[in-house]
Amino acid sequence: MLHRLYNRMLTLADHPQALWVLAVVAFVESSVFPIPPDVLMIPMILARPSRAWLIALVAMVASVLGGMLGYAVGFFFYEQIGAPILHALGKGDAVAAFSSKFNDFGFWAVLVAGITPFPYKVITIMSGWTAMPLGTFIVTSILARGLRFFIVAGLLRFFGAPVRGFVEKRLGLVFTVFLVLLIGGFFLVRYL
Repeated sequence: MLHRLYNRMLTLADHPQALWVLAVVAFVESSVFPIPPDVLMIPMILARPSRAWLIALVAMVASVLGGMLGYAVGFFFYEQIGAPILHALGKGDAVAAFSSKFNDFGFWAVLVAGITPFPYKVITIMSGWTAMPLGTFIVTSILARGLRFFIVAGLLRFFGAPVRGFVEKRLGLVFTVFLVLLIGGFFLVRYL
């Protein structure tokens, strides 16, 4: 089953509209969607390594724009939209205590959440809610998302064939590690 899904993702990754789909996924992941754009980005780069930098750029730009939407949700609509999202992620009670210290470490929070599997959407909403300076938020988001997506793109671009072989031979292991990282990110959000 995993091999069929993987092969389907590789086929879709080479579709003419794949960049648009990646842009949409990266945009909504930064504010509400739980699935990271890496799920599409990795097979897209494996299918067409020559487009690695373009794929990373699309993911970064769309993710930062989506992050700005998350910021706007936190800034303008926290009570109506932001609070229910954070409550659904299990962070509602910790929000008040966290907000007073957030802007002291806001640059680092955005940087860490933008690079790691930690759900970036939590930080985008928190950044708006605590009124982090918008310029700081945007610059840090560009830096963090750029590092994350361009490092992945670079590794796949330069080591694509061995990485692809590794993924194809050990698909179950790769899938398990990805799930552990994804669930670990949600666990960190819930219990931090």
